[in-house]
Amino acid sequence: MSATPQHQAKVSEREARQVAEAAREQDWRKPSFAKELFLGRFRVDLIHPHPLPADEDARRGEEFLAKLRDFCETEIDSARIEREARIPDETINGLKELGAFGMKIDTKYGGLGLTQVYYNKSLALVGSASPAIGALLSAHQSIGVPQPLKLFGTQEQKDTFLPRCARTDISAFLLTEPDVGSDPARLATTAVPDGDAYVLDGVKLWTTNGVVADLLVVMARVPKSEGHKGGITAFVVEADSPGVTVENRNAFMGLRGLENGVTRFHQVRVPAAHRIGPEGAGLKIALTTLNTGRLSLPAMCVGAGKWCLKIAREWSAAREQWGKPVAFHEAVGAKISFIAATTFALEAVLDLSSQMADEDRNDIRIEAALAKLYGSEMACLMADELVQIRGGRGFETADSLAARGERAVPAEQILRDLRINRIFEGSTEIMHLLIAREAVDAHLSVAGDLIDPEKSLSDKAKAGAKAGGFYARWLPKLVAGPGQLPRSYAEFHPEGHRDLSGHLRYVERSARKLARSTFYAMSRWQGRMETKQGFLGRIVDIGAELFAMSAACVRAELLRTTEDYGREAYQLADVFCRQARIRVDELFDRLWTNTDELDRKVVEGVLGGTYTWLEQGVVDPSGEGPWIADATPGPSKLENLHRPVR
Repeated sequence: MSATPQHQAKVSEREARQVAEAAREQDWRKPSFAKELFLGRFRVDLIHPHPLPADEDARRGEEFLAKLRDFCETEIDSARIEREARIPDETINGLKELGAFGMKIDTKYGGLGLTQVYYNKSLALVGSASPAIGALLSAHQSIGVPQPLKLFGTQEQKDTFLPRCARTDISAFLLTEPDVGSDPARLATTAVPDGDAYVLDGVKLWTTNGVVADLLVVMARVPKSEGHKGGITAFVVEADSPGVTVENRNAFMGLRGLENGVTRFHQVRVPAAHRIGPEGAGLKIALTTLNTGRLSLPAMCVGAGKWCLKIAREWSAAREQWGKPVAFHEAVGAKISFIAATTFALEAVLDLSSQMADEDRNDIRIEAALAKLYGSEMACLMADELVQIRGGRGFETADSLAARGERAVPAEQILRDLRINRIFEGSTEIMHLLIAREAVDAHLSVAGDLIDPEKSLSDKAKAGAKAGGFYARWLPKLVAGPGQLPRSYAEFHPEGHRDLSGHLRYVERSARKLARSTFYAMSRWQGRMETKQGFLGRIVDIGAELFAMSAACVRAELLRTTEDYGREAYQLADVFCRQARIRVDELFDRLWTNTDELDRKVVEGVLGGTYTWLEQGVVDPSGEGPWIADATPGPSKLENLHRPVR
């Protein structure tokens, strides 16, 4: 059977790129630390001294954290959620009463009005108690109805929906379809204008919160017609509207309490007043929402890292091998050091990005994307190391451990729960491409026409003159910088503390090297640059490490001046930077020494059937059925599994 449903329109690669490009925020009206970093300019002044929340914001945030901690310790039964694969209604209602569904909603609409910093601290806390609850709250507020309305909604929409979202209603975000993931140009769900309404038809997949949601943000394609610009458009849809059917509650390897489903729309009438923004602005709304919404995932990754460190510390001190605690065996100790140093750096990245989002002085679209990418990858590594430290007990379930009289430590569960973060809200591979596009924006703005095969010779000539002026000014600045001066960043080497100034000099030198490498690659591959996804991924990963090193050093200096454990913070920052430098050096080597071309030839052979002999000797336990379920519009033939929580 064909993997492509018959109703799905074919879209060329160029058309898909054009849709994605049109949805991008085109201008840079505010400074960006990460953008400058990729251009070879280490602007430490944009992040140091470390920004801090206002006293009143901190007071209100800490008060809520105390209430939330008490709720997590007394009202959340994580083992029950895992066992029953469902968050109990009474737990959800308790969170509503606490105000947890309105953490990011302004107080004038009945919300708590927390800053991004304290919203993320709250997600880290509740996510440590139950990652499924963290996902529930995050999907509701980070990408669900509240955030798009906050940024793009009319006053009437805010007055109508935000009070509901703050206290009683759960929301969900519906973009993905059975055959549409990170390529929205092929979106099949339609919204056809009909008088003062739109009529929705289509199927949405992986609708987190969709099973229990009261309100939905739905992305659908409006056909172009007289009086209608058309294009992908965002709508607020009442989940109990006639024609809305939750056809399946999906089950996953982790996050077993997640209320994630398949939602079908058949002739669903949505008032035009419920359209968010103009027609055709849906993807731009989604991407802008994610600029800060992506910070919710690294928040829960930070919480996971803290928990991994606690368990690793307690277990490695109690468990003895060959006459001493396993922590003091170097093979185990290296893993503990990695978990501790990386958790420190992840929290530094998260807090810095969150505070910059609150201050709104900087454009943080790249920082938030880097935080999501780096946090999701490193958290998985930390959880995997914890399972290894625990040995057989790490592979054993918490219930099984308890049944035989040992502490019920859900190490294998955290590994399963964290795995989705490398896919949620932009997979690692897509994040590499998204960040790379933003990182080379300055180059494309001056030289893009030079490498565009469809541009005329006159356009290329104009672009050549423009690019010549830009590179004549930019390239000489990549030759030398403060990173080569032994006393640069001396404030990061206070008396009696580890020396972090050398790490910042390394970041400065590496940023210039990164920019030179990017320029060389663009000169070498020109229009084929976008196909070099392995190279672009390594460029982005280097930038992520350099950002994390910068954040770790700046946070350590902040803690030195504000907390009693400043010396220890400097030690963790130093160790993290030393570990990161090894990774960065390896990534730089792999920019030019790799198997990318050989891999491509092997892939051609695999898909061409050259290696089918290698698959012999096994059986395939997979069930029968198409690779992608048919999503042809029409009435639902299944029971509606929608289950609002009251």
